[in-house]
Amino acid sequence: MSEPICVRINDAARMIGVGRTKLYELIAANEVETVKLGKSTRVTTASLRELIKRQRVAE
Repeated sequence: MSEPICVRINDAARMIGVGRTKLYELIAANEVETVKLGKSTRVTTASLRELIKRQRVAE
């Protein structure tokens, strides 16, 4: 089974170990990329990986 290219907000938050509020803060700060599909918002898994990569480099 292949990895999805985008996931729901709850799933994205769980993937990186933060709550929904923190994830929405990251989205507002343009740290994480979202895609609107109809009425639902999805987070790209590539942007989650990039966020973690940037945080690791910053440490």
